Amino acid sequence: MHSKTIKDFPNDISSFIHQAALDPHLGLDSLNQICDACKHFNFAGLCTNLIRIPAARERLGKNKITKLVAVIDFPFGNNPPSIKRSEAEWAAENGADELDVVPNFLKLHEGAIEDFAEELSTINSTGLPYRVILDTMKIPKEKLQIAIDACIDSGARGIQTGNGFGAATTYNHIKELTTLIRNRCSLKAAGGIKEINQVFALIDSGVSSIGTSMGTTIMQQFRLSSKQQ
Repeated sequence: MHSKTIKDFPNDISSFIHQAALDPHLGLDSLNQICDACKHFNFAGLCTNLIRIPAARERLGKNKITKLVAVIDFPFGNNPPSIKRSEAEWAAENGADELDVVPNFLKLHEGAIEDFAEELSTINSTGLPYRVILDTMKIPKEKLQIAIDACIDSGARGIQTGNGFGAATTYNHIKELTTLIRNRCSLKAAGGIKEINQVFALIDSGVSSIGTSMGTTIMQQFRLSSKQQ
């Protein structure tokens, strides 16, 4: 059972938060508000899709704290390798600091692990650090270790648990993933993270960052809890 509480975070949790701005219907006014919230709370990252990267870069300015993260081949990873690589290059050229990349799950499930890894390795040419969005709760256990090893071998700096469309990420699942990763890369939890107690549990389980569309709400909960201590 997790044990971290508000008392374990005397300063802040903002360094764990990657604010998601992935709603396809998100307008520029709303995007600007999200960017401003990221700067206000000093979130570690703002994660958005390619079409919004230029506007987000302009709004964030030269912010050194909040990294602008572009999702690549999101959410299902169905594009051919050349298109995926082009997306990554375009993101780099238009101001992204990091990438969250969806891999080719078909190659993984068909056992073509070298092709799976090779496609990811082409992302290294951008010069940007990247995480791989693995949808870890949907991958059979016998293939999960293979997938994680291939991602790390390809040059990925981190693993992300999912694209946010599945079940909520849990403490026990993260503990399982940390045993498979063995401190070889970072781990980002994403999916159904809406409340401060979830954040405490996930940090306690070993994640490096938290992907959520509810960053502002979570920070408000954190600050309210801090005042009540």
